[in-house]
Amino acid sequence: MRINLPTWLTLFRVGLLPVMVAVFYLPFPGHNITAAIVFVLAALTDWLDGYLARRMKLTSAFGAFLDPVADKLMVTVTLFLLVESHPSSGWSGIVMAVTAAVIVGREISVSALREWMAEIGMSATVKVALLGKLKTVMQMVALVVLIVQHEKEATALRLYHIGEGLLVIAGVLTIWSGFHYLRAAWPILRGDMSGHPSDRDDER
Repeated sequence: MRINLPTWLTLFRVGLLPVMVAVFYLPFPGHNITAAIVFVLAALTDWLDGYLARRMKLTSAFGAFLDPVADKLMVTVTLFLLVESHPSSGWSGIVMAVTAAVIVGREISVSALREWMAEIGMSATVKVALLGKLKTVMQMVALVVLIVQHEKEATALRLYHIGEGLLVIAGVLTIWSGFHYLRAAWPILRGDMSGHPSDRDDER
């Protein structure tokens, strides 16, 4: 199997994740800025690999599988880091944890929905919508702010709370776009799929 340039960029994005985690925790001056730069670099490769795949017609089954996995890993790992290092254990920390759980839960649910729809030949029903892209942009902006401002100093907390607010907005968009996918697939979900191979317990 030959790996094309967009897929190499996706693999590079996955490889940046442990780098970001290490930098996030290393106690050197400016480690938070460096971690944010690594995150932004990973996010830029997400845009670039998609652009190159479309422009140069360099698509592959492996790349189509790996790209959404890399995206979800990037967001999920970053959310885990931020929840674990949250400077407050009060309501702010609870809101952060709940928002992170909502975002991760939605990503798992929509991925499972897409996989199931692909199995029955209806993957076009759950294509990525504009709302989903807007949700992703809002997530990325919020996560960058939170990575930069995750220190416990009071001066950092002011912008940190702005990042939390942006993440809550992203969480609302996450739920909204999740319902959009569910509504698109609902006519199939409520139909009689008895006898379809995907319904047999021995294949689950």
